[in-house]
Formats: sequence, structure tokens, C-alpha cells
Amino acid sequence: MVRKSAVCGPHSVQKTERSPRARPRNTRRSSGPVPRAVLLDASGTLIEVARPLGETYSLLARDFGGDLDPDTLTAGFRTEFADAPPMAFPGRHGADLDRAERGWWYAVVERVTGAAGGVPEFDAYFDRLYAHYASAQAWRVYPEVPAVLASLRERGVVLAVVSNFDSRLTPLLDGLGLATFFDAVVSSGEAGAAKPDGAIFTHALAVLGVEASEALHVGDNPEADYDGARAAGLEALLVDRGAAANHAGVIADLGGILERY
Repeated sequence: MVRKSAVCGPHSVQKTERSPRARPRNTRRSSGPVPRAVLLDASGTLIEVARPLGETYSLLARDFGGDLDPDTLTAGFRTEFADAPPMAFPGRHGADLDRAERGWWYAVVERVTGAAGGVPEFDAYFDRLYAHYASAQAWRVYPEVPAVLASLRERGVVLAVVSNFDSRLTPLLDGLGLATFFDAVVSSGEAGAAKPDGAIFTHALAVLGVEASEALHVGDNPEADYDGARAAGLEALLVDRGAAANHAGVIADLGGILERY
């Protein structure tokens, strides 16, 4: 499911080829003090899927009567995720929010698998897939992340995750050993707004008690993360893990944050 979110699961199509990323507009290298707060995207920034999405969708489908091509699933996911409405549900909470989030993913996965040939026992398949991507085993943490987060905490920086994800995010980060680094975890499903909408950044800043001018947002999507954060008044860095080196506005991994501040 990849506009910038989760994969039935987040921005969760695992990339096997790196394509050049658009250089952020109006960039500048920061020379100011360490930000009071650093906000970070989740999928593609802190974590990635442990196995390519198409392979996982295809493998799990076999148990439910499906014989689906992984490449077709990957391509279909990219299209359907991009065309889906924002993963944001204003006014929904608790079980009502859970139903809305599951319904969002159900519709996306149904279209993706349907176009690839279909899964006869789809409801049971979807339940398995949704549970799979809620587990830490389905994900991996980028190697530099724990040390960078620890260093920022040692400097007194307030940390938050701000992600177009659903409410599975907080327990997932806990299972991956990252939750204790963060003062807040803000998902679009729970916040009722999805990046690049400035409302999700405003919500996160209010939770942290920090002004936009005191905060930096870091993420891997040029529009949702970089442009969205800057429009909301935050500094921003774009993570491009295919970059050969850091340059203005772009870092090759999260270690680039420490190089700039």
C-alpha cells in the first residue's frame, strides 16, 4: 500500500532499484543550533519491510487459494496506493478507528490482488496479511537508526514519529525496540490528517509543546515529508538512501542529521 504510509501494511513497497530522487526545492544547509525537536517519518526513514512486498503478498496468498505473481502485485500496489484517499479519519477513535483503518487497507488489498488474479478466500487472507504487517518480524530497522536516535536524545532533543500510518505503528515500534526513543508517535489515522497536510505537523508540535521554528522533520518522500514540513514552518531534510553523499537538503541516511547539527 505506497504513497507514503504503511503496507497493509506502510510506504512499504521495498525498493529493489534506486532511482534518482528529485532534489528538494529552496534547500539550504543548516548552520543553526541543534533543533529542539526532531520529527521522523517511519517507513523508508526508520524502518523498511523485511521482505519485498510482492513476495509476501504472493507467498501468503498460496494458503488461501491464490497464485499471484509478485511483480504484478508490486506494480499494482504502487498504483492503488497512490490512487487511494489519504489514510486519515477525523473524529474516529478506538474500535471505530480500527474499523476505518482496516477498511481502508481491505479496499486497497482487494484491488491489488483482484487485478493480479484474485484470492478465493480473500477475507481470511486479508486478516493474515494485516496481522503480518503488525508484527516486528515483518520489518527491519535501518542499521544507523538506534545510534542516531540515542545521540539525539543525549543532546536533549525531543523526538517524535510523524507518519502516514495506521494505529498499528506504536506497538510495531515497541516490538522493534524503538518506542522508548520517542516522546510521541503520531500516525495519520489517529491524527485525522495525512502528510503533506500541515495539520498533522501542527498536531505533533502541539503534543510536544514545540514551535514549528524549533523543529526539524526528516523523511524520504519529497512531497509528503520535505515540502509538507517546510510549508508547515519546520526545517526539513529528505532521506535518499540511494544518494552517494549528503548534499543540500538531502541526507543518505539518518547519520546525516548529526553531521548537520
